[in-house]
Amino acid sequence: MSSILLLTSSPRAESLSTTIATDLAGKLQAQKAGSAIVRRDLTVLPHIDDLFTAAIRKPADARSAEEAAAVKTSDELVNELLAADTIVIGTGLINFNIYSSLKTWIDNVARAGLTFKYTENGPVGLATGKKVYVVLASGGVYSQGPAAAMNHAVPYLKSVLGFLGITEVETIYVEGLAYGPEAAEKAIGAAKARAEEIALAA
Repeated sequence: MSSILLLTSSPRAESLSTTIATDLAGKLQAQKAGSAIVRRDLTVLPHIDDLFTAAIRKPADARSAEEAAAVKTSDELVNELLAADTIVIGTGLINFNIYSSLKTWIDNVARAGLTFKYTENGPVGLATGKKVYVVLASGGVYSQGPAAAMNHAVPYLKSVLGFLGITEVETIYVEGLAYGPEAAEKAIGAAKARAEEIALAA
């Protein structure tokens, strides 16, 4: 069965990145008979700590009960990632990068031996064969123009996902939202139209 992993990271109740990402996931599900959506609200994830970093360096059977509990959620997140055929990520551009909640998810799923491995020729990603759609909302315009150099979110996501073996990454921009109601309406309409195109082509 096809699995769509929906990751939302905005702390805002009225979040456009969450709304459009959720809409896209639903449209993709409608196009794939028997597919299921696994949704994760990343805002509730705890940041990793020293107990977690110590635990992931040990074999599962060598961990204490406390260490096992510390990696339980991470193991679940890794399994969801590996099981997914398609991943839809909703995030805002905050201080020129992704929300910290999305970074926490990355810290949880980037696990040596599970989602990547080290070889004599360098690291190799193990989470292959997936397509990622990133819905990125921002007040300004960062896809092009003078502010594009300050968009660290997309290059970072492409780099870290590529490290895990995921190279098909497309960004749907919802940008210029702070430029007034007309500009915001145009941006939202364009993002929704692109989501529709993606779903129809799936």
